[in-house]
Amino acid sequence: MRLLIVEDSPELHQQLRTGLTEAGFAVDGAMDGEEAFYLGETEPYDAVVLDLGLPRVDGLTVLRRWRAAERAMPVLILTARDSWTEKVEGLNAGADDYLAKPFAMAELVARLNALIRRSNGVAKTELVFGEVRLDTAARAVSRQGQAVRLTALEYGMLAYLALHAGRPISKTELTEHLYAQDFDRDSNTLEVIVARLRRKLGDQLIETVRGQGYRLIPASPAAGAGAD
Repeated sequence: MRLLIVEDSPELHQQLRTGLTEAGFAVDGAMDGEEAFYLGETEPYDAVVLDLGLPRVDGLTVLRRWRAAERAMPVLILTARDSWTEKVEGLNAGADDYLAKPFAMAELVARLNALIRRSNGVAKTELVFGEVRLDTAARAVSRQGQAVRLTALEYGMLAYLALHAGRPISKTELTEHLYAQDFDRDSNTLEVIVARLRRKLGDQLIETVRGQGYRLIPASPAAGAGAD
């Protein structure tokens, strides 16, 4: 999943980028409101972490402009003060969640995962596709009850396909959501990742849809029964 981090403190900005990259996200960054608005308007982010006290254009103005432009990606605002008025103002401007500084990276990661799930209409943290289980909270995958080790890109592709199960996802869309802006993108790499996932999780899990991309076959209601 691809994130935009908007924070003007160089130290915290780097901490966020490092921590969220280590958590498996593809991360872009902006350090002022003008750059943030441009990136959020033109790039397909799965979620945004937005500080309110930004130079050039403040965070609330950026958020209002995104929503006016019908940019619907989930936005989690960072507040320097644990003030209920600031939280209410941010939520009324279109934010989906908030987190007061200082915060634990684990909580930020959990909140972002929850926002991304909900924005895709997925309530459960564990998704079941036949003999494959994907735990989005623990970022863990198993097949027939046995843990399967995936690389960050393998997990990222599987998670994106799982959150959009049943819909063909083009290579362009996958590339836009798996790689940060400054990453050397190569669509041929996607074919390699799909081949590895099929080898680890079964040939039937990911379907190639001619001319449209890849599709993860959704589980039947019976197959997903009992998963919370």
